[in-house]
Amino acid sequence: MKLLEDNNIRLRAPEPEDLDALYRWENDTTMWALGSTLSPYSRYSIKQYIAEAGNDLFERRQTRLMIELTDSGATAGTIDLYDFEPFHSRAAIGILVDEAFRRKGIASAALTLLTDYAFNFLKIHRLYAFIPKSNTPCLQLFESSAFEQEGVLKDWMTGDNGYTDVTVWALINDR
Repeated sequence: MKLLEDNNIRLRAPEPEDLDALYRWENDTTMWALGSTLSPYSRYSIKQYIAEAGNDLFERRQTRLMIELTDSGATAGTIDLYDFEPFHSRAAIGILVDEAFRRKGIASAALTLLTDYAFNFLKIHRLYAFIPKSNTPCLQLFESSAFEQEGVLKDWMTGDNGYTDVTVWALINDR
């Protein structure tokens, strides 16, 4: 099996053709509360990101990969490594699967591929994620993927209903 690919999906660098999907996802205000987005992104800024991003994790301290279905070529979402710390050999993970592709095992497959890539190719020691307690599907994903909950950050994020707790999930490379 190829690196970053299984029988159903592949993880690949963003292409200019991804502009519309990225624009839609980045400007979906229902998702903003799950991250740190505070204002819309322009098509121009996303186009510039795609053109200039590069995927050198060691240079940019982050990398975004598109989740593509191998049978149809459809782009189903994104998965990111960010806040990469080479000295401590750790990185955070973020994942987004388009609503049309949810509950089909795509997020689980993407997380498995990214974990294998991070641990076996990049030699990262620790992967982690910050997940709001209200994001049940994401909590289930990380729990089923062998990540362990390490703690709770009280009142970490604000939203429509006030502050909410965020759970910290991690997986250590013991391979």
